[in-house]
Amino acid sequence: MRVASLGMYDRPEVRAANDRLWQAIATRLAARGVADVPEALDRARPLGELWDDPALLLGQTCGYPFVTTGRGRLRYVATPRYRVAGCSGARYRSRIVVRADDPAEKAADLRGARAAVNEWRSNSGMNLFRAAIAPLAARAPFFSEVVVTGGHDASARAVAEGRADVAAIDVVSFAHLQRWEPDVAARLRTVAWTPDAAGLPLVTSIHTSDADVAAIGAVLDEVAADPALEETRATLMIGNFARIAPARYEALLALEQRAIRAGYPTLA
Repeated sequence: MRVASLGMYDRPEVRAANDRLWQAIATRLAARGVADVPEALDRARPLGELWDDPALLLGQTCGYPFVTTGRGRLRYVATPRYRVAGCSGARYRSRIVVRADDPAEKAADLRGARAAVNEWRSNSGMNLFRAAIAPLAARAPFFSEVVVTGGHDASARAVAEGRADVAAIDVVSFAHLQRWEPDVAARLRTVAWTPDAAGLPLVTSIHTSDADVAAIGAVLDEVAADPALEETRATLMIGNFARIAPARYEALLALEQRAIRAGYPTLA
């Protein structure tokens, strides 16, 4: 049996909506003759393990892993367009947030602060954050400490609770935080924005056939237009699904190289 995952934005409050979305996709894929469509999303395994699984039928990955560890393992399918402030079409960015009472007025004021990062492979939490700080770092460590939290929500809570001073939170994660943890979001303030980038791609295994990729794309268009799924899409903040050139994700590596040339290869 093949596997599927929609784990990038799958906090407990929206899991039922992700399940409904997947059921709608799975039913339509099976009707189109796609073989071995899984009945349920796989939440048992880490996302990185699922991305490496040659049986992956549909998943969502971060753009930075897509062009690094996922190269030669994953095929591009589509990019969700999220109805969220800070997104433009299929592009997104991150808010650089501090506590609401922090005196910082701009990113340059954050030198010596304690930074939180969700994980080192993250585009929105690390790569875009590094790109925003590199011009300010003057070829030296910028932060006094960088702590790894394991997730955007955890980074936001670390800043709100005073265990860190700053983090880059992608705008979709922050929108969910505002909806589901308004007390945490209210204790944060956006002091700057990262560069924007192509949004988190929907992907499949490199072994998936052209016919199955085409079927998945057609089904995504169907579920984006289905009135019966309007509430589900609203819960997930999804408008529809774009097809962009996969080469656009190479721009994420260009941001990395720009930071390296600026003498700031690592968020530090």
